Amino acid sequence: MSVSYYRRATPRTEGDEGVYAFWSCNGPGDLSRVRNLNMGGLFIETASPKDVGASVELHLLVGEGQIHADAVVRHAEPGHGLGLKFTTLDDRDRLRFGALMKRLYAARCAAVAV
Repeated sequence: MSVSYYRRATPRTEGDEGVYAFWSCNGPGDLSRVRNLNMGGLFIETASPKDVGASVELHLLVGEGQIHADAVVRHAEPGHGLGLKFTTLDDRDRLRFGALMKRLYAARCAAVAV
């Protein structure tokens, strides 16, 4: 199944080398690099298979502070990773996540301008 990026309500950006998520889904936790993200969710790199619809608890520790979110698996790419949609992101964590997105967008725009 192909996903059209034009359908997204908010733009997606690449995670930098320092954006990782500690996450758990029905068992022990794992640490994964965040490949890309937007205000609705993110894609994490993992070889650990999970079912679409499974609940995930996420923790990101970034320069903007610790961010906690609950999510659901929206799509899985075996051997590559999981697309996660946020289901719960409280106001404080949403502000920190927004600041993270702003920093990543600014860095991406600066890299394109050079």
